[in-house]
Amino acid sequence: MKKKIFITGGAGYVGSLLTPFLLEKGYIVKVFDTLYFGKDFLPKHKNLKIIKGDIRDSDQLQKECEGYDTFVHLACISNDASYVLDENLSKSINFDSFEPMVISAKKSGIKRFIYASTSSVYGVSDQKDVKEDHPLVPLTLYNKFKGLCEPILLNHTDSKFEGVIFRPATVCGYAPRLRLDLSVNILSNHAYFKNKITVFGGNQLRPNLNIKDYCDAVDLLINKESKKIENKIFNIGYENMSILELAQLVKKIFDAKYNKSIDVIRTESNDNRSYHINSDKIKDELGFIPSHSISDAINSLFDAFDKKLVPNSFEDDIYFNVKRMQNLNVK
Repeated sequence: MKKKIFITGGAGYVGSLLTPFLLEKGYIVKVFDTLYFGKDFLPKHKNLKIIKGDIRDSDQLQKECEGYDTFVHLACISNDASYVLDENLSKSINFDSFEPMVISAKKSGIKRFIYASTSSVYGVSDQKDVKEDHPLVPLTLYNKFKGLCEPILLNHTDSKFEGVIFRPATVCGYAPRLRLDLSVNILSNHAYFKNKITVFGGNQLRPNLNIKDYCDAVDLLINKESKKIENKIFNIGYENMSILELAQLVKKIFDAKYNKSIDVIRTESNDNRSYHINSDKIKDELGFIPSHSISDAINSLFDAFDKKLVPNSFEDDIYFNVKRMQNLNVK
């Protein structure tokens, strides 16, 4: 019998690649999403249902996820910069809605709840390898609320309702609903269309995760036996690099691919988030090893730019979460 997967935020950046990926794997999928960015980039498929909904409406949520096995929670106002939006809006979506959503999922008969937290919960750390037991030192409301939701899920788990949490690194690479407000994607966009890269700061350390590995990790968490995942937290990252090192990698790939040389320009930044994560736990306990590099992600972006899949990459607000939500006047 095919597993049935319910995904909040399934029409977002990650969701736009994860949803078709799971369909290709043979799952039955329902996407529950506000559709602020549309849905045309999701495939038309007999095993896919797309529901327009807000995770703050726990009654609608409970009704829609009845009959599904696994709940994958991606939906949120995503990334630290999003908090230039109204603080109460961000809190209502990223924190206040979380416990009612977990309760609704449990009441509806969901067996496994997979929560996408974030590795930015660590804030700033000078440790070489930050493991899952590292103190959470949030620098923004985004990573504060992401961290505060984790124990809420674990408070509701039992033998019939499993919970697992993963903390992905900063995601990179092409997806049909592309974001161009994330480190590697920003740098690649500037390299290709501006023929120069501006680096804000540069010494900040960042863990990175190719979006294809993100999808593989979710598939793994859907299928692993209960005793290996229940009530556990896993970092998921691949290559740890500084922002300047990322810029230099983008430049190296661009220069070789297009036979030209572009400049990397450094400027000041007030973004102090800096941390390297250790992802040995998911490798040792679940056998997960990322197989797609940052270089692969950069090449996927350049290939998409070449194919003109990303028109108006600086002007169109569909690529920028904050700008889009401000323009829609989301409440």
